[in-house]
Amino acid sequence: MRYAARIEYDGSAFCGWQRQSHSPGVQEDVEKALSAVANHPVEVVCAGRTDTGVHGVGQIIHFDSDAERSIRSWVMGGNANLPKSISIVWLKPVKKEFHARFSALSRSYRYVICNRDVRPSFLAWRTTWEYRPLDVLRMQQAAQHLLGEHDFSSYRAVACQAKSPIRTMHRIEVSRQNEMVFIDVEANAFLHHMVRNIAGVLMAIGCGEQEPLWAREVLEHRDRRLGGVTAHPSGLYFMGVKYSEEFGIPLIKDSSLVW
Repeated sequence: MRYAARIEYDGSAFCGWQRQSHSPGVQEDVEKALSAVANHPVEVVCAGRTDTGVHGVGQIIHFDSDAERSIRSWVMGGNANLPKSISIVWLKPVKKEFHARFSALSRSYRYVICNRDVRPSFLAWRTTWEYRPLDVLRMQQAAQHLLGEHDFSSYRAVACQAKSPIRTMHRIEVSRQNEMVFIDVEANAFLHHMVRNIAGVLMAIGCGEQEPLWAREVLEHRDRRLGGVTAHPSGLYFMGVKYSEEFGIPLIKDSSLVW
């Protein structure tokens, strides 16, 4: 039987999603918890790996098991074996053809900025702090230059291993709620550090260092060295994944769940 599940996690204490021999990864804890329920080793596949310090709200995984367990047993038993910073939100059987990564049609991220004079305390590892006032209208104007299919070489990490820098940006929106500024993005796929580099460029524009057209100029350079600063990982959240309706994977409709 193949199962899909939504995993939620605070990435502050983890060196990313991927299982690693030298440091804690979210994947390792999830696999240990599900293995304890199944009473056999379980390996999971995720929709998109996240970096050190990055959080997950709608990470989707799949795994195979012949253990006969109820849905409640998988969820409650799995969570009983997980640290409080990780939760299995739901789990369901899916078609054998479902693949958490390769069946994905698009992925969504949210970048959260605490925009005030004084640094945050309890939000220190869940937001990025920017003390300079950010003009959300300028940021939104700049963001529109990134919509559509582009070569995002200037917005990916130098060490990015993706074979192609071409990605299609379906949606990018910048909004404010009191002291919080949100950058919401959806694309068919993302490059290494792509969202954080976009956030770095938009923040520079929002505080008046650059004009809105700079976002397009950076894009056209196709050279990471001519881009902006990579924003801190603590403000980044993997929000969700869109699949074909045939798989019955629910979308997170309310992105305010981060708060």
